[in-house]
Amino acid sequence: MSDTAAPDLSYIAYADFLDMVQKLSRIIAAGAWQPDFIVGIGRGGLVPGVYMSHSLQIPMLSIDQSSNVPGFADNLLHKVVQMRAAGSRMLFVDDINDSGGTINYVRKIMSEAAQADAASPADDLRFAVLIDNVCSQARVEFAVETIDRTTDKRWFVFPWEAVMTADRLAEEAVAVPERLG
Repeated sequence: MSDTAAPDLSYIAYADFLDMVQKLSRIIAAGAWQPDFIVGIGRGGLVPGVYMSHSLQIPMLSIDQSSNVPGFADNLLHKVVQMRAAGSRMLFVDDINDSGGTINYVRKIMSEAAQADAASPADDLRFAVLIDNVCSQARVEFAVETIDRTTDKRWFVFPWEAVMTADRLAEEAVAVPERLG
């Protein structure tokens, strides 16, 4: 780990995570817009995506943006693009919209594909997160909680991440210093 101050690790209890997923599922279920598929964004969006898939009884697909395997996520995204072009509405799910990099990347790929296929409706793609940073470069349609990274520097540790050592969690947190300021 570097010489920077230790990050403020904020562990989210399983019961709180479950409550967040249930709230997000209720928000989606109550809305006029309904997805045909939930798309979990790996790694962080996979677990909430699975829970929401079960809660809403909507099939789930997954893409893994975190693997850093060249082309892997893009190949999966292009399959989602094909389904979207066939008329399917997609709800992308992630744990947190922090910097917005992942969401912007997915939107870019999906937007470029929609422009190439004029038949794709503009209202068939939405994003949902458990925690939304209001200072993020990306906007989402659905969120349970909001934070402001200019003042809130906590590094959120979701239940599936809590199995990592504190040293490894701190390494991941300080890997993107602008999030912790």
